[in-house]
Amino acid sequence: MLAVLNDIVAVLVLAAFPAALAAAAMSDFLTMKISNRLSLALAAAFFILAPLVGLPLVDFGLSLGAALIVFAVCFTLFAMNVMGGGDAKLLTAAALWFGLTSSLLTFLVLVAYIGGGVTLLFLLLRARADLVMSIGIPLPVSVVGTKKIPYGIAIALGGLLAFGESPVAILALKAF
Repeated sequence: MLAVLNDIVAVLVLAAFPAALAAAAMSDFLTMKISNRLSLALAAAFFILAPLVGLPLVDFGLSLGAALIVFAVCFTLFAMNVMGGGDAKLLTAAALWFGLTSSLLTFLVLVAYIGGGVTLLFLLLRARADLVMSIGIPLPVSVVGTKKIPYGIAIALGGLLAFGESPVAILALKAF
């Protein structure tokens, strides 16, 4: 019975993070908004599931530290009008899952590189929006209706690519 519960917790860990990030990316792409509920759900899932997979208390504390550092940087970028509030909250919630480990650096570097690619893609699409729409391909408001970049896409892709290195994911995978 205990083995079944461990398996259920492991599956929840391995599903919660990718599901929340995928939902955030789709929301940001379609509406240029990331719901606070998604960031809160991602953080809550960490707080519930990390202890259940056996994340040591020290690592739990380091995850909180990582989130605080990421939040401080993101808040500064938000205050300078460089980053959106939804992106800042999502990045902070995702940082919990990586802790102060090399996986956090991997995650952040991936987000930066992918963010650059997403930015270039959106600039190209915006420059050619009339052509794309003239052949019958509808473009969402994130492409044609704003000058902002839906960075939630980069956060989600970076998170999905780096997730296997996160301490919580490694512990969850050991359950199998």
